[in-house]
Amino acid sequence: MEKIRLLRADEIDCRPQTVKAGGCSLLLYKDARCDMAILDETYGSLNWKREHTRDNHNCIVSVWNSEIQQWISKEDTGIESYSEAAKGLASDSFKRACVNFGIGRELYTAPFIWIKLSPGETYTDSKGRQQLAVGLKFFVKEIEYKDRVITGLTISDGKTDRFTMHDTDNTPPKPTDFSAAEKKLAEAKTQDELVAAWTSLSGAEKLHCETLKDLRKGELAKS
Repeated sequence: MEKIRLLRADEIDCRPQTVKAGGCSLLLYKDARCDMAILDETYGSLNWKREHTRDNHNCIVSVWNSEIQQWISKEDTGIESYSEAAKGLASDSFKRACVNFGIGRELYTAPFIWIKLSPGETYTDSKGRQQLAVGLKFFVKEIEYKDRVITGLTISDGKTDRFTMHDTDNTPPKPTDFSAAEKKLAEAKTQDELVAAWTSLSGAEKLHCETLKDLRKGELAKS
């Protein structure tokens, strides 16, 4: 099977996670168009397929293995987006299934990204929440890897570099261990305990554990 390449800087998007008056945290992610482009590039546009089940909750991505003459499939579950729930659910389950093939898995090794914000770069919305000022966006300008782990990262607003991380000793950081976060969610015995466990997680832990959280929520609802 062909090896999935690492994401380029221009294929990675930045999503604000927490916004405060003095700064914001960012998460790195990829979109479904990136997944489709890499599947086309790696396997050929006619050598992969996607199927959705459970009303788009699950997506099965399959690639053709010419060596053994059969389809190799991997499956994952998505969550609805705040807008266009059905479309967002299908897209999310597809993206997660693609991570199982290795597309964008290196993003799980990203550092905690905190951007300092100046007065005027945020505003308070009608619900009293801090939001980024209209037009303020962040982009991955440069990214470096070693052994499929992020070792260098520069985030820009299009004009100025706002976050920089470089590995000075060429020793890649250890990938984040999410086992403790997974254990918290798995051990929750009620919906309240699940909410409390979820609230205690960091941003990176929440990004990694979203599928597990939704599965546990469904299990607890049935019990």
